[in-house]
Amino acid sequence: MSLDTVVEDIRDEARARAEEIRETGEERADEIVSEAEHEAEDIRSEAEREVERTIEQEREQKLSSAKLEAKQARLEARREVLEEVRDDVEAQIADISGEERETLTRSLLDAASEEFDAESVRVRGNEDDGELLASIVADYDGFEVGEPIDCLGGVVVESDDSRVRVNNTFDSVLGDVWEENLREISARLFEE
Repeated sequence: MSLDTVVEDIRDEARARAEEIRETGEERADEIVSEAEHEAEDIRSEAEREVERTIEQEREQKLSSAKLEAKQARLEARREVLEEVRDDVEAQIADISGEERETLTRSLLDAASEEFDAESVRVRGNEDDGELLASIVADYDGFEVGEPIDCLGGVVVESDDSRVRVNNTFDSVLGDVWEENLREISARLFEE
């Protein structure tokens, strides 16, 4: 074998080996590209799912926030209506006059007087009811009209001797009745 033949055989072998390495490299490169494309598709799909989840969460949060705002507005409107109704009731109570006012004031004083056995009892009420209170209090021994108070009517009865104070004003009676019946009042007004 000649040297040229040996060289040519080595070259052929090197070319074959290089072709084999190149083919193996191309196959591996194709595998890497295919894996990368698959991973990229998985990443893109996961990103899309994450975006969809985020959008859904934001939508739910905005919907929940809008519902809460609507509920608060509804409650505020109801509160305002209830305040208006109470103001109207207070105005009607303040307008009670004549025999009806005397009868109510007398019954509130009668109820309060049961709490007292003291010698000195003050009866206080609305400034405009001064004469009415004086005429009613004249029927009670040891009772006298005290300084007026800011109220719709009725009486506050108090004694220094026993430190007892009974608030039987129209305001306090209305407050008690209002609290006891607020649920029913609300149900009637708002048809619940």
